[in-house]
Amino acid sequence: MNKTILILKHEFGQTIQRKSFIIMTLAFPVLALIAIGVFGFIQGIEKPPAPGEEVTIGYVDEVGGFDDYTSQPGGITLIAYPTQQEATSALLAEEVSQYFIIPADYVSTGVVTRYTLERELEPPEETQWAIKSFLFSNLLRGHTDPEVTERVKAPLGLLTVRLDETGQVATDQGGLGAFIVPYLLGILLLMAIFSSSGFLLQGLGEEKENRVIEILLSSVSARQLLTGKVLGLGAAGLIQILIWLLSARLLVEMVSTTVGGFATTLQIPSNLLILGIVYFILGYLLFAVLMAGVGSISPTAREGQQLSMIFTMLGVIPFFFVAFIMNNPDHVVTQVLTLFPITAPITVMIRLGVADIPAWELIVSITLLVVSILGALVLAAKVFRTFLLMYGKRPRLREIVRCLREA
Repeated sequence: MNKTILILKHEFGQTIQRKSFIIMTLAFPVLALIAIGVFGFIQGIEKPPAPGEEVTIGYVDEVGGFDDYTSQPGGITLIAYPTQQEATSALLAEEVSQYFIIPADYVSTGVVTRYTLERELEPPEETQWAIKSFLFSNLLRGHTDPEVTERVKAPLGLLTVRLDETGQVATDQGGLGAFIVPYLLGILLLMAIFSSSGFLLQGLGEEKENRVIEILLSSVSARQLLTGKVLGLGAAGLIQILIWLLSARLLVEMVSTTVGGFATTLQIPSNLLILGIVYFILGYLLFAVLMAGVGSISPTAREGQQLSMIFTMLGVIPFFFVAFIMNNPDHVVTQVLTLFPITAPITVMIRLGVADIPAWELIVSITLLVVSILGALVLAAKVFRTFLLMYGKRPRLREIVRCLREA
């Protein structure tokens, strides 16, 4: 046990002193703070629109009757031109910022052609709304009263309120704002798991190539070496994920007050922090044991990293199904991804942002993870003990299976 603790302390100390570990740990909160600061700075220097400044939009009415409601909210004024040539001349003379044509078949097709000198990804929202409001108002003029016309232009302002089991307004209202934070933390969780287990794989590969592993195994047993390395790197990774989770809560509060708007809907579910830590620990232990097994059978560190891609690709499967999980949080496929040990940590993080996960699924998921860790640890220890000192070639699958049967 003393030797295991010594290895744990050594691996922990070496890991937290790595420049890559320090940069990766601080990158998330520092970059987020910089982004918030830059956004606030841009908001502060943004030139406000001059009072009374108007935007003029020209139009050519080939249908007839679109001659009213030319003053729209937001200081937008529409000016009629008899022909397209005159509208183009006004545009080139900068008398209007743009113009559009209402063709003779507009009522049957609904197609309106807009002309501008600016390169755009899409028309500004204010411009689209002003043109749409102008067309609506003129089409309905004389057919309805003004209140009905305004309601037709904006028929729905839907507000959804979620209630809890007691019928009271729930503190966690869900929505896109509640999904974004767990989704981002799921990415950070995956990065923490893969980086910590990757350090283990890289360290084993280097020690094996440099023959340092022979010196280590002359003083400690294979099980002590494996346990110490896994726990030492896991402790470093736990510190990393704790820093990320705690900084995420502070950053969400800062974004809500600084940015405003949609950012005020960002939420961190109450159970996210606890489950994030639990699934990091279990997810890391599973991947670390698997990486240790891969490292023991790989002749070089590079080949070990290539073989580890098998588990890496399995671990990121939930991100390929993120849209499906969002729309079907209780589907059988989503449940399978939640229960399957390798995909469980990330799937749980994503599901927490869109729905409540039944307690039995969490219990079964955690239980399967624990059982998988114990089983993988037993198998990895056998492979670790047998193939760690094998140099020059990677054992075949048949040899590994025979070793597991005979050990």
